Amino acid sequence: MPDDAGPTRIQARNRARILEAGLDVFSTDGFRGATLDAIAGASGLSKPNLLYYFSSKEAIYLALLDSLLQTWLDPLRALDPHGDPVEEILAYVRRKLTLARDFPRESRLFAGEILRGAPQIEHALAGDLRDLVDSHAIILSEWMRAGRIARSDPHHLIFSIWALTQHYADFDVQVRAVLGDERDAWAEAATEVEQHFRRVLRPD
Repeated sequence: MPDDAGPTRIQARNRARILEAGLDVFSTDGFRGATLDAIAGASGLSKPNLLYYFSSKEAIYLALLDSLLQTWLDPLRALDPHGDPVEEILAYVRRKLTLARDFPRESRLFAGEILRGAPQIEHALAGDLRDLVDSHAIILSEWMRAGRIARSDPHHLIFSIWALTQHYADFDVQVRAVLGDERDAWAEAATEVEQHFRRVLRPD
């Protein structure tokens, strides 16, 4: 798409429509199952019009992943190394759970990319993501050495936070099937996940 003078309002709106439609299609059908025709149909634009903005299905997918990865990293970036360790970690847990609740399609898109072997974002996982996790693992290790939270492997502590919080988005159908429609899975998760990590973090 020509961008010498920046996108017009219509171009920006159409691009946003395409990305929103792509998110719907990719999160439902996966990368392999998604087609340009399906994305064009969901966006309300013609396929030639869509191709004016994005040259391929891969280009739409990459644009979504690039934006998503930054969103996914922000909750960990917000952890304050000078704050109370337990409250900082629990605040991170809450941010992650809120992110999974509010952005379930994005969570499934990310999970789908990981299950494919992360061909499009492997460089980012081994770069920005790893650097961020490593730097915060150092903070967790310092809190552990000071006896402020229970000792464990800091990387695996972060992994466990990811697993518990994203489960409710990635396996939403399973969760609702087990709990039933009369129960509020997200409200219960907020309580149970926080209580779990309070127990895990409690120093001996």
